[in-house]
Amino acid sequence: QVQLVESGGGLVQPGGSLRLSCAASEFSFSYYGMSWYRQAPGKERELVARITSTGSSTNYADSVKGRFTISRDNAKKMVYLEMNSLKPEDTAVYYCKGGGSWGQGTQVTVSS
Repeated sequence: QVQLVESGGGLVQPGGSLRLSCAASEFSFSYYGMSWYRQAPGKERELVARITSTGSSTNYADSVKGRFTISRDNAKKMVYLEMNSLKPEDTAVYYCKGGGSWGQGTQVTVSS
């Protein structure tokens, strides 16, 4: 089973940037499409972005299009989420998903 570990969350001011990372333990990582989800307090978990196994195609939630970028490095078994122009409504726990597994999540708080 794939094990996923997220990092890079934290407190940032509105308009700021963060880069989330997700490290995968599975040697066949390059076969899996990967996704980032987020869950804000009192809300359902929602898809933020996803990327195909080769990285050739990506999709984004409308709320983050133009601000967030998902990418991956199959040699390092890593997937990233670059987040720019952050807004208070981006505050949530962000989860990495892939290979049938979820990471433990990393908190992102956007506040002045």
